[in-house]
Amino acid sequence: MIENIIKNLILVKQEFVKNYSGSSHIQEIIPSSVSKEFQLDKNHLKLLHQFAQKNPIYTNSYETEILGNSFTVFEGDINEYWLNSIKHGSSCQPFYPTWMISALIMVIVANKLGYKELVDIGSGDGRIAFCGTILKMNSYSIEIDEGLVELQNEITQSTGNNFNPICSDALEFNFKDLGLKNPIFFIGGLPQMGGDVLATSIIDKINSIEDLKKQTGIVFAGTHSKRQLSNNLENGGWSSLIEKHNLSVIDTVSLPTVWTFDQSTETPYIYTNFK
Repeated sequence: MIENIIKNLILVKQEFVKNYSGSSHIQEIIPSSVSKEFQLDKNHLKLLHQFAQKNPIYTNSYETEILGNSFTVFEGDINEYWLNSIKHGSSCQPFYPTWMISALIMVIVANKLGYKELVDIGSGDGRIAFCGTILKMNSYSIEIDEGLVELQNEITQSTGNNFNPICSDALEFNFKDLGLKNPIFFIGGLPQMGGDVLATSIIDKINSIEDLKKQTGIVFAGTHSKRQLSNNLENGGWSSLIEKHNLSVIDTVSLPTVWTFDQSTETPYIYTNFK
């Protein structure tokens, strides 16, 4: 079922891009209701809309129909947060969020793989961790930028959904303090933008906690851009790191994100575990 939702989402995204005439800095869509093409949990969808409605990065919304389905279009501006997010020396990627519906799908995949806890590294406005709480996972949202963590706390308070925002440099954070047993880590940052350094640090920290890696998954955000990948073309640019750290790829899903809005390909998310 999730495969059909992903396929339908990509088709709808392409049609939306083709016909979008707005001028907002960012724009994304969320199904307005459950349908044959988007067989999602009704309450999950309601909470997704709540996150977007309470998130101040969005300044406008309206209803539209795309390929026979009703959607809510959310428009906004992330320039202020983008500028603040690049000032940190160890930041691996400016604030460019995945789509909300993509975040929910990513977490659904993680949940189906059996993980009980979610740790989002470089979490931006906290949308992946928020979706973790929707799926009843214990979520932790690690973000280095103070302004984005303030935004997360505001969303936590206004939605009543605590996804545990933590303002910290993940390179320095002590993950032992979380008492993790069966977590999946989402790594925010493309490999060619310093994400490989961040991922290596997280893997080293996982290895330092006794027996944790046997129960741990890691999700990498990749790219299909040959210009960005250079010679490292496989697994969205993560093949060298995956091989070096003895990881196995267990799934890959490609989903719309803010940074691929005007591109013909989506962002691949590579799900791995330790061999």
